[in-house]
Amino acid sequence: MRVGLLTLALVAMLAGVARAGTGFATDSKPGKVDLGVLGDPSRFNSLTGQLTNTRLLIAAWGIGNFDQLFGMMGPRPMLGFNANSISPAAIARGSGDSFLLVLNQAVARLGRPVYVRPLAEMNGHWNDYCAYDAGGRARGPEYSTAAFRKAFARIYLAVHGGPGVTAALGRLGLPPLRGALATNMNAAVIWNPQGYGSPDVAGNSAEAYYPGDAYVDVVGDDLYYIRGKAEWAAAEALYRAHPGKPFAFPEWGLWGLDSPEFVSQMADFVRAHPRTHLVSYYSGSPGSVFDLASKPASRAAYRKLIVPLAG
Repeated sequence: MRVGLLTLALVAMLAGVARAGTGFATDSKPGKVDLGVLGDPSRFNSLTGQLTNTRLLIAAWGIGNFDQLFGMMGPRPMLGFNANSISPAAIARGSGDSFLLVLNQAVARLGRPVYVRPLAEMNGHWNDYCAYDAGGRARGPEYSTAAFRKAFARIYLAVHGGPGVTAALGRLGLPPLRGALATNMNAAVIWNPQGYGSPDVAGNSAEAYYPGDAYVDVVGDDLYYIRGKAEWAAAEALYRAHPGKPFAFPEWGLWGLDSPEFVSQMADFVRAHPRTHLVSYYSGSPGSVFDLASKPASRAAYRKLIVPLAG
């Protein structure tokens, strides 16, 4: 979905799915799902009975108050950030490295599991880092999908850190990241397109932006019930396209409608797709079109069907 303002606003790796050297293991039993929300967790918990352990915050590129934000985000934060002030090609070239160094050190200081969700909904034209505008016109080489893939890889390597970053960047044809990097085993980086591109043209598919398995810990999809429809087929396709990756819904919600059927479908999807380890409702903000306070039937279904997914 489109985020117009700076918004305050896994990984639960199964055995056999975790990749060596990246991501984090949870202390939960198999099948347990992280439940999250964008907005006030205490209010959302009182509405639904959920014990929120992942709060999503979405911030702008260039912020520096990560420690403050992490302090507001619960036991397993999910930090999203956009990049509407810098092009993907510039990120790939290293123009945003000072920001990435600050992020790397903040994740190290946090010292507990954290989801990092950079440049989400990259195939949505409302984001400046999308390769296409609303009319389907390419925005040029600074914003191409090839540039995005390299930018995402650079972000991934900076977040995780470690001694192999310079060599890995070199293999990508990218300059080194200058500065001291901590090694962060507590981070899981989420690659999070929309299931279908907007505009839905061939070059703007989700897969056109995929940087490769080596630079993704979790595959995510944002899914909304809009005008009586949700794109479940796209979610299924993303899940099947990356069988070695945990899956997540970093954003899902009801766009102005009260539909317990949609909530039930989400619960059914999670149970039928065991690599799904995170579902985060958008949003818990009072008075928003997504607020479950105004959707009594959906709120009851959420309490009955989604909350038990936490185990």
